[in-house]
Amino acid sequence: MDRIPEPELMNDPAKALAYARADFEQPHNQFIARFRECFPDWPGTGDVLDLGCGPGDICRRFARAFPLTHILGIDGAAAMLAIGRDDLHAARLDDRVQLIEGYLPGAVLPRERYDAVISNSLLHHLDDPQALWQAVFRHTAPGTPVFVMDLHRPDTPQTAAALVEIHAAAEPEVLREDFYNSLLAAYRVEEVRTQLDQAGIDWLAVEALGDRHLIAYGRRP
Repeated sequence: MDRIPEPELMNDPAKALAYARADFEQPHNQFIARFRECFPDWPGTGDVLDLGCGPGDICRRFARAFPLTHILGIDGAAAMLAIGRDDLHAARLDDRVQLIEGYLPGAVLPRERYDAVISNSLLHHLDDPQALWQAVFRHTAPGTPVFVMDLHRPDTPQTAAALVEIHAAAEPEVLREDFYNSLLAAYRVEEVRTQLDQAGIDWLAVEALGDRHLIAYGRRP
């Protein structure tokens, strides 16, 4: 099945709210757990960059998992960020987590290099995936851990529809439709490896994770 792109930004308030209130407990906890597994010796300190942070759920979970970090989340969707800032304040994490609006490539960040770079579910939104990989290269230094997780495109639309029933049966229809479209827009492991070759990044491993995700991870040499 060929990739079918979807809009890069989720700026519709209703869609943003549905996404922010959806049940991502399992994949987002898995994100944190796999980061720990991939980088068991990472000290859990310093400044962390989350590329495509959306409403900031990964930022909040990461901040709780690594209480000695400060996290900057960047996203191009103002509607997502507005919800995320309210949630940060309610969680009393806005002293350690900052969410800013910015569009890749070319977003201006307060720091050039970060102590870890993470990203969840940004890649499938990008028509030009090099926007992500260029940002990864730009904002890392030697030894910086990088962990990217995203959806993995299934072989057929029927498989995508089945995954929606398995993982989003109880979600609102607007979210179910968005999940289906995101699966169709996702890249495959071999496509991500090609993207990394084109970016000159040979230090990230790429592998499938479960029935609907892939991860790319490694340290910049």
